[in-house]
Amino acid sequence: MATPAKRIVVAINPNASFGRTRAVGPAVVAALRARGHDVVPQSAPDYEGLVRVVQNALEAPTDALVVVGGDGMVNLGVNLVAGTGVPLGIVPAGTGNDFAAGIGIPSGDPDAAIAVLTAALEAGPRVIDAARVTGGDDPERWFAGVLSAGFDAAVNDRANRMRRPRGASRYVLALIAELATLKTRHYVLDIDGERLEVDSGLLSVANNTTIGGGMRIAPDALLDDGLLDVFIVAPVSRTRFIRLFPKVFSGTHAGLSVVEFRRGRRVTVSSPGVVGYADGERFGELPLTVELVPGALSVLADRSI
Repeated sequence: MATPAKRIVVAINPNASFGRTRAVGPAVVAALRARGHDVVPQSAPDYEGLVRVVQNALEAPTDALVVVGGDGMVNLGVNLVAGTGVPLGIVPAGTGNDFAAGIGIPSGDPDAAIAVLTAALEAGPRVIDAARVTGGDDPERWFAGVLSAGFDAAVNDRANRMRRPRGASRYVLALIAELATLKTRHYVLDIDGERLEVDSGLLSVANNTTIGGGMRIAPDALLDDGLLDVFIVAPVSRTRFIRLFPKVFSGTHAGLSVVEFRRGRRVTVSSPGVVGYADGERFGELPLTVELVPGALSVLADRSI
């Protein structure tokens, strides 16, 4: 039985209008229209302009918001639909695409991603958790993946400023460059009311498993367990860090003595002068308070994953 026609807003990353991903947005729009849906494509010259036009488009009753791009576009979508019940669809066309991978959407193959999207429109959305952040640059903001608050945040910042290379290798090169200034910082954490002081060079608060195009920093994190995974790496030398780093891609770092995981529903991270990044976007200087909201986000993905 055919899916009833839906009103679907499609937000296309301004950077996806150029280069190898320029055809992805139009392909998404064409595929949805071919299935009889009322498609409302939205684009703008820059990210801020795109937020405005998509907000306006969502003022009318909407059955789904689809974003075309990477984790930054996912964050745009999450902040517009978290807590509203409007499902979020994703067609990856970015650098890292970590959140898409976390919900089983293939990267590097737009046709396959579109197939997942159209199948999910028929089957119905999957409901997962999202994290609400207070403090920093905005009174309130959401993320779906991982909040980075240490060396990983510095790598993210550097990678965002790099124009080449494209793809996940950008994060690896940014990491190598940041190793020159690797240093330990002192953090004060509050995890569900328990105060914890730690010295760490690498600290994240995770809802999803990966950052940086596949670094499995929180291999046991689940998107629908109602908990955040706090990832803490004890102070290590550059030499040991370099030896440890390849294990992050496989998730085998989790058993190392210098790695600690804590879980909680509400986490405040404090450290003077440190800037937090989530889903690849700047959230502002610490302290930041992260509260996991169970079932806050509906996603158009394979519900069996």
